[in-house]
Amino acid sequence: MNDSRKNVFLARETYRERRTMDAARLLPLFGILALFLPLFWSATVAAEQGTSRGVIYLFTVWMILIFFAGLFSRRLGRALPQEAPDQEKD
Repeated sequence: MNDSRKNVFLARETYRERRTMDAARLLPLFGILALFLPLFWSATVAAEQGTSRGVIYLFTVWMILIFFAGLFSRRLGRALPQEAPDQEKD
């Protein structure tokens, strides 16, 4: 009776690869939201903190985005199969 059931679970590595691809697809969205977040700060908070904190925040978000993009790229580069370059046919 149990033999007729199909296994619905994915292998761990396949599951992790897909979640990594999903995270890589969502990274630009999180980046846009994080970069536009200072626009929603109230004027009093922005005046008290000054421009330097805003610039530090933007560069910190930028560095974090670069780090995670590199991390996802490295992980997906190992996980996805490498395609052979097309050879010219004579």
